[in-house]
Amino acid sequence: MIPVQGTSGQTVMVLGMGRSGLVAAKALQAGGADVRCWDDGHAARARAKKAGLDCLDPLKNGLNDVSLVVTSPGIPHMYPKPHPAIAEALRKGIPVDNDIGLFFRSFATRDWDTFDVAPKIIAVTGSNGKSTTSALIYHLLTIAGRRCQLAGNIGRGVLDLEPAASGEVIVLELSSFQTELARSLTPDIAVFTNLSPDHLDRHAGYGGYFAAKRRLFSEGGPDHAVIGVDEPEGLYLAAQLADRVTDDRIIRVISNQKPSGNSWQVAARKGFLSESRKGRQVASIDLRHIESLPGPHNHQNACAAYGVLRALHVAPRVIEAGLRSFNGLPHRSQFVRDVKGIKFVNDSKATNVDAASKALAAFGNIRWICGGLQKEGGISGLGDGLANVIKAYAIGREAKAFAMHLEVESEVCTTMSKAVAQAYAQSAPGDVVLLAPATASFDQYDSFEARGEDFMAIVNNLS
Repeated sequence: MIPVQGTSGQTVMVLGMGRSGLVAAKALQAGGADVRCWDDGHAARARAKKAGLDCLDPLKNGLNDVSLVVTSPGIPHMYPKPHPAIAEALRKGIPVDNDIGLFFRSFATRDWDTFDVAPKIIAVTGSNGKSTTSALIYHLLTIAGRRCQLAGNIGRGVLDLEPAASGEVIVLELSSFQTELARSLTPDIAVFTNLSPDHLDRHAGYGGYFAAKRRLFSEGGPDHAVIGVDEPEGLYLAAQLADRVTDDRIIRVISNQKPSGNSWQVAARKGFLSESRKGRQVASIDLRHIESLPGPHNHQNACAAYGVLRALHVAPRVIEAGLRSFNGLPHRSQFVRDVKGIKFVNDSKATNVDAASKALAAFGNIRWICGGLQKEGGISGLGDGLANVIKAYAIGREAKAFAMHLEVESEVCTTMSKAVAQAYAQSAPGDVVLLAPATASFDQYDSFEARGEDFMAIVNNLS
């Protein structure tokens, strides 16, 4: 655990008793703070009390004498409207932070003065590919023999990490909910994968969403920035951070185009990763037969991870060995099973249109299982990936309405079991039954993980 610095003797209110909230409360106590907790849910408050934490309603004198409010990522602090407790804290002039901000201000300690090599923090953000890129960086570092830990929006809460050791590397996956509020953001290497519409109600539009991601780069000034420049926002961000064309602090990641210019670039094109510096190619890796990284979107993830490792001076041949031994993440283009020549792939993490479009572009002859709780903007923008779809099978409570907006042949199935059964019955050898919903899961499942697990259980029971 990372004890929180700078709060000893202070009264701190922690809102939200999920994973990050519980850990933050314990880390604050370890740092000497007097901690009060609250969650609007009775079950979450019961968990907090069982963990030995005091729960006090912040709207019933719970903010008296409070010096700091620490909120969980899922609790809105501004848009679409602030949680009442946060609104009251802001009216009283009480600072509001989250566990990410606490981590960045507490991770470095006086023990670092005795280290031979200072630890480094890598932070990954973006719309899609964050989890795969973060896990891949962690895997590549492990293969390279570097001591490392992985946390944030993946795996452990940031304050649940072990204190740093000499030369250690911390890899953090950070969502826009986490970056937009953290009062301290000082990574050594920051990664921006890409940008597509998501969580727009929380950020009051696309500009607010990008601004939340941009804070990771503007607040702390990372030593290196690895930036996907396929979208205008990434191009703008790279240009804003660079002092000159050949600024080697910036590594640009590009997809489906030939590198040009004299900047440091890592490109994915026609299944190959290439690194170029000052207009000259210096390394190349064939990604076409790495089964855990299928499709252009995963090749983009590989490029981002490659850029980070190169910024840490790891040789291309070591990175290539790590790419080939990577097993992938659950629910992200995850191969489940081959039944009589029919492949089943679980990409339940494709919870928005852009992620689903990239999954569809990674395979051919697709029997597409899709649908669920639609996000703002609907399902427009699926792009060229639809050309790979033979037929769609719509699930979810609004499956009929969802299917009506699809530009391919579709069948209303509603349930996952019926969708898998129909897709399997109508498939031929060479087809791919792909779960890539393009929606949130909460109309039928507690999480995208639960949705993916259901899909895999049904597939594994096929005769």
